[in-house]
Amino acid sequence: MSRPAASAALPIAHVVLRILIVLNWLSGAAIATLLVAMPTRRWIMSALDLSPSPEADQVVMGLRAIAVLGLVAIPLNDVVLRRLRAIVETVRAGDPFVAANASRLQAIAWVLLALQLLSLVIGAIAKAVSSPAHPLHLQAGFSINGWLAVLLTFLLARVFAQGTLMREDLEGTV
Repeated sequence: MSRPAASAALPIAHVVLRILIVLNWLSGAAIATLLVAMPTRRWIMSALDLSPSPEADQVVMGLRAIAVLGLVAIPLNDVVLRRLRAIVETVRAGDPFVAANASRLQAIAWVLLALQLLSLVIGAIAKAVSSPAHPLHLQAGFSINGWLAVLLTFLLARVFAQGTLMREDLEGTV
């Protein structure tokens, strides 16, 4: 079987994924630093131009909860990025239809599902603490594209698993 010409996208994808892994952990370090060295309530309120009130206290607590959930997302993102990088490596080697890639895609799908659920929780927190006087606008909550990505990744995992079985059957008959 002849191998297709190497795509320029594969080395770029490999480098981009390595950069994203580092940036993911750096953003986690930044969030953790903010949580550990959390400025005083007064500083947060002045930075967000909030006047002292029970609603403002809710916003501050909501932001802290969202930051903690942001920390939860960091290792989840790492799972996705590292598995994608491993898949890119098998594609670069010319052998993408292997059982490991089907497993990797399955794991990615589960993590994407977890990230979508996490986004719903973050969106709910933002909605709960937001008020007309202190609006909190985040791009979190329900995302049709996110849920489609989950479904497509589960489907792609199944396609890879089936492709692997077909390939093994073909190699067994030759």
